[in-house]
Amino acid sequence: MSVRDVLSPFAAWKHLFRDPVSIKDPFNREASERYRGFHQNDIEKCIGCGTCEAICQNGAIDMLPVSGVDGVQTRPGDSGLRPRIDYGRCCWCALCVDVCMTGSLSMSNAYKWVEADPDKFRYIPGVDKKHWDDYEHGYRRPEGHRLNAPERIEMPELEPGERIDSFAEIVGGYSVEQARLEADRCVTCGICVATCPTHMPIPEYISAVRDGDYEAGLKLLYDSNPFSQICGKICTRRCETTCAASHEGDPIAIRWLKRHITEQVPFERYRAIIGEPAAATGHSVAIVGAGPAGMTTAFDLARLGHKVHVYEAQSHAGGMTRYGIPEYRLPFDTIQREIDLIVSMGVEMHYNTRIGADISMAQLQQDHDAVVLSIGLWLGRSTRVPGSDHRNVYKAVDLLRRIRDGEQLQAPKSMVVIGGGNVAMDIARSMARLQQQQHGQIAITLTALEDKSHFLADPVEIKESIEEQVTILDSRGPQECMVDDQDNLLGLRTWRVHSIFDENGRFAPSYDDGDEMVHEGEWVVEAIGQMSDVAILGDELTEKLDWNRGRIQVDEDGRTSESWLWSAGDMVRGPDVVHAVADGHRTARSIHAHLSALDKQENA
Repeated sequence: MSVRDVLSPFAAWKHLFRDPVSIKDPFNREASERYRGFHQNDIEKCIGCGTCEAICQNGAIDMLPVSGVDGVQTRPGDSGLRPRIDYGRCCWCALCVDVCMTGSLSMSNAYKWVEADPDKFRYIPGVDKKHWDDYEHGYRRPEGHRLNAPERIEMPELEPGERIDSFAEIVGGYSVEQARLEADRCVTCGICVATCPTHMPIPEYISAVRDGDYEAGLKLLYDSNPFSQICGKICTRRCETTCAASHEGDPIAIRWLKRHITEQVPFERYRAIIGEPAAATGHSVAIVGAGPAGMTTAFDLARLGHKVHVYEAQSHAGGMTRYGIPEYRLPFDTIQREIDLIVSMGVEMHYNTRIGADISMAQLQQDHDAVVLSIGLWLGRSTRVPGSDHRNVYKAVDLLRRIRDGEQLQAPKSMVVIGGGNVAMDIARSMARLQQQQHGQIAITLTALEDKSHFLADPVEIKESIEEQVTILDSRGPQECMVDDQDNLLGLRTWRVHSIFDENGRFAPSYDDGDEMVHEGEWVVEAIGQMSDVAILGDELTEKLDWNRGRIQVDEDGRTSESWLWSAGDMVRGPDVVHAVADGHRTARSIHAHLSALDKQENA
């Protein structure tokens, strides 16, 4: 033992006359401003995404339903769940605060809580009121501090100058490295699943990208969407509008990650991964129309062992995805792979077969156990303004079909498009390519009733249209397709739009006739909506069916007022591929339940 060891206890005497640092009343001492105490949650900001639950390594957070609780109102993109904290497990690490996508979760600097009942230490911040709810101090996520990247990995695509003179696909695909970086941004909260019309297992297939297990990812895709390749390119991606990541940056590129999976697995492997159909049931189902709704119904029913016959008026399947969406957005081979896969399940196709001419609905009813009507929206609507019956006034859907069918159209030197939806953008951009090829210049004007902020078109479509030299004029109402004395179409006359709807919300546009414009065009193309060709049904069946504003009325399972007939797709829900797929699933489930009930009756 050294001398220092002997003398060291006496060194403490030097502190004898210093002021003590102990606190006389520690129970009333306020913690430091950034102390990590009990949790707070701003209910107005919280969307119930569950990222806090996912990151908690102690299992201290559970997501519980709070709908109906005072002060809690759910909205689109809100799961209706809120985090409950278990302070028997919480270690106050604050990872839940750091990962919170909306910034709703924080920690007060309150550190004292005395209860006799241990169950009291499990509570839902912001719902179960506490005295520290309004504390100003505590731990908040530092400004700019994020656990994941805020910006999405950009998808490679052709520049405007490269793409304008051809129909080559604009968008490329992610590399494996790019896809994994984008997948790493996802916190697998799952709030996107509820928004997806087909309820695809989005977090699971994004995890498959992260793990590099593409075959598992493909199985997840096709168990919920037989048009996954198509949706990976042109889906309206409602899931991305509610993505939790969008609250602090860009939403996850869910559509592009879906596409990436389908491009990493050789098509020859698809069938083996998806699996074989069930044994034959002996039942037969007829489907009229080979679009996404009809072919999804066919896919599901064939996998369940039912014999499916699809009757299609065109020479190829795919519906409006095949005949209405330009090839620069959706190449032919992508569509054909989807159709080939569905047909491989044992679906029998009858092309160039028009109902009402080649075979009647009554015959289908007689020959099959159930019939599905999914004929889509093939007829364009007219503005019915003076001159709209001129030979050079066209419907956008007709022109798109002719272009997709390979017809060599002679493009006009100038053209006006009426409409602000995706179809209007598609025809404007398609004709711009033809003009560039044939005339070396583009002269296309697009007019719409709505202002740009209310266009129905995808913002990307609007952006790319402008890049491709389409002139877009919003808030313009068509008044006349102008024709000269020699019956030549001169263009379109429009007035400035005051309002589109009246005080009761009915469509009743009003205009400022003092603000008039004339848009030069050798052609005018109407792209203001579509409708179904229901004449194929015949007068008798048309009278029997219930209708809702020109669309067939169905119940929640897709069944019409005629017990043998179901209907699905655009003619029921309006134009959207992923909704048509969801409709197909719903209809297939209903028909399968109906056929199973028939089997039980026969075996009783």
